[in-house]
Amino acid sequence: MKISDDLEKMLPFGYLFLIIMGILKDSIQYYQLGINILRFSTFMDILISPLAYLTSNVIILITIIFLFIGHYNLPKLLVKYDHNPTVQKMFELKSVKSFSLEEKKRYYNSIALKTLALVLMSFFIGTGMAGGYFISQRLEKGTLDYNYKISFNDEKPQQVNLIGTNSLYYFYVTKGEKHIKIAPIGSIKSVELIYKTSSQ
Repeated sequence: MKISDDLEKMLPFGYLFLIIMGILKDSIQYYQLGINILRFSTFMDILISPLAYLTSNVIILITIIFLFIGHYNLPKLLVKYDHNPTVQKMFELKSVKSFSLEEKKRYYNSIALKTLALVLMSFFIGTGMAGGYFISQRLEKGTLDYNYKISFNDEKPQQVNLIGTNSLYYFYVTKGEKHIKIAPIGSIKSVELIYKTSSQ
C-alpha cells in the first residue's frame, strides 16, 4: 500500500478531526468572553469553521500549507534518518530492523499523522485560548480597535469592534462600552470597514 493511498483513506477522518478542532477553538475562545458559541451556530457554521479560520489570515494559511507539506514528506525523511539517535528520541521510534521497506513506510506514515494531529491540536487550542484571553483583556482595558461601523435598520451607525460573525449573528463591542452584543444578521443594514489594522 502506498503512502498516498493511506492518506486518501484518512482524508474523511482528517476533516472530521479539523471540525472537532474548530469546535474546540471557537468554544474555548468565546467561553472566555461569556458566550456559548454553539448555541449561536448552525450545523453549516460548524462544518466550515476550521476552513474559514485557516483561510482567514495569509500567515496562518501559509503556515498550515507548509505544515502539511512537511508532514507529507516526513515518512520519507524518517526512513532515511531513522538511525539518527536525535530523530529516534524526538519521534519515539521503535526498532524497525525486521521491517520491510513497505512496512517502514506504513509505520512512519502513522508517526507523521500522529505528529500532525498533535501539532494541529496544539495550534487550534492554543490560538483559541490566546484569542479569547487577549480580546477579554483588551475589552477590559478599553484598547480594542473600533474599526467598523454597523448600521441597523432605522438607527444611526455605531462604531464597533467586530469580534466575529457566523451565518446568523454578528458579535461586536460598541465603542465606549465593555460588554459584547450579539445581533442577528437580518437586523443589520450595512457594515463599513473604517480602517485596517494589524489584527485584521
